[in-house]
Amino acid sequence: MLQDSFGRIHDYLRISLTDHCNFRCTYCMPQEEMEWMPQSKLMSKDEILKLAETFIQLGVKKIRLTGGEPLVRKEFPEILEHLSHHPVELTLTTNGVLINKHIDALKKAGVRSVNVSLDTLNREKFIQLTRRDNLEQVWNNILLLLDEGFRVKINAVALHGLIEDEICDFVALTEKQPLHVRFIEFMPFAGNHWKSKKVVTASQMLTLVEEKYSIEKLEDKKHDTAKKYKVPGFAGTFAFITTMSENFCAGCNRIRLTADGKIKNCLFGKEELDLLGALRKGEDVEKLIRLSISRKHKALGGQFDPDYLKANPDQIINRSMIKIGG
Repeated sequence: MLQDSFGRIHDYLRISLTDHCNFRCTYCMPQEEMEWMPQSKLMSKDEILKLAETFIQLGVKKIRLTGGEPLVRKEFPEILEHLSHHPVELTLTTNGVLINKHIDALKKAGVRSVNVSLDTLNREKFIQLTRRDNLEQVWNNILLLLDEGFRVKINAVALHGLIEDEICDFVALTEKQPLHVRFIEFMPFAGNHWKSKKVVTASQMLTLVEEKYSIEKLEDKKHDTAKKYKVPGFAGTFAFITTMSENFCAGCNRIRLTADGKIKNCLFGKEELDLLGALRKGEDVEKLIRLSISRKHKALGGQFDPDYLKANPDQIINRSMIKIGG
């Protein structure tokens, strides 16, 4: 069991399979020319599986595969297949473009839930945000997942100047389709030009939804990061991930493993320990994992005030989101 100094048990591991992505989302990576990590610095397939097995032995019950974009990694089907033999719930976060090529592998591995990142339903805005013209393909793959019986969550980053016009369009998607739309408050990472005035809070978004719909609050579970709602009679739900306006650190059970094998005990934490280096040297990986969890801060990686209006992005030491993993 992995328990930190605040009594939080950590049993949910997010593994970044690669720092590469076939999108160039402006809020995820710096606009400057990206420098990808060399292959020698990344975890190999066998190293990913070995480290995952260690975490499972320490009590991890759920593993989410992320990136970058995890489906661009050529060994994705093999990694997924090997992990499926362990007693863990497997999930995936993806931009959705390559889902059709991997749908059979996902079904065979017993994956039941997939998160698809989609920040706009407008083609021109999609191109502007991602620097790619793939909205139709993403939407078709969302429908494919639904047709194949997957639980589909759409993750939309709430960008000021964008989400206000589209929030009700996203909620409207849940009328006929059993989709679960989640609006994520804009968070600060290296190079994404975060400012507090760019944050659209859950409260502000909820007000916009209530101008059009009657809504009801749903029950949130202990480790949920999203505050869930639905429009009565609609097939799906919508929710808000309130990282900035109302953090949920008290119930955090998450651990992150970056593509280069570093453990991060918090999305916002600056401290990282090198599990891959230790593994390659034959050193005690379990000891480092426990050390990392023991050092976890009470909230927000100890880097900024819970009042996001006081956060100074220039003083936050962290990687860009694509280097951390979704």
